[in-house]
Amino acid sequence: MKTISSFKALEKFGRIRLSDNFFMRDFLYSEISNFYGIPNLPDNPARAIEAGQHLCRELLEPLNATFGRIEIRSAYRSSSVNAAGNQNGHNCARNETNYARHIWDIPDEDGLIGATACIVVPWFMDRYAAGADWRGLAYWIHDHLPYSELEFFDGEGMCSFNISWHQKPKKNITSWLEPRVLLKAGHDTPGFTEWYAGFPARAPR
Repeated sequence: MKTISSFKALEKFGRIRLSDNFFMRDFLYSEISNFYGIPNLPDNPARAIEAGQHLCRELLEPLNATFGRIEIRSAYRSSSVNAAGNQNGHNCARNETNYARHIWDIPDEDGLIGATACIVVPWFMDRYAAGADWRGLAYWIHDHLPYSELEFFDGEGMCSFNISWHQKPKKNITSWLEPRVLLKAGHDTPGFTEWYAGFPARAPR
């Protein structure tokens, strides 16, 4: 797919269906892009589509099917948008760190692709507000989905989190809450059912 250089091309790109319930347009919104007037468009649309399809089909669709509608807070970032976020203190890591994460269309230093979205699960948000431990949702995902990285935030009581797909999953879980590191790569054995008693069973594929 060619670089997006016209309105018609952007319109067509936004209509690309990544999975049953998600379209590319769902992932392009950015407050940084809007505020600074920087287009949030990939230099390599085909690679962004490929990474986004994996993210949606393998991670977001199962969450959506199991817990009900999920809210996308921040997902794809162009290199220019991410750089502006980093330079202006908007909680964006350096571009090199975000390749194959929020910057879907540029591989990481090993030449592998990946994609990250920051999401909220409203079903869990209500329980978190009532005192549920964020680790319950983290361990449910760990036991049920082929994620690469999870990073949790309080997010003004929303319990938002980054969820990442990667060609070579790392299986890291970190948080800006406590504990800061929940699981590191290599500790990928499932079996944390006691943490998510009362959660729904994973919806069938």
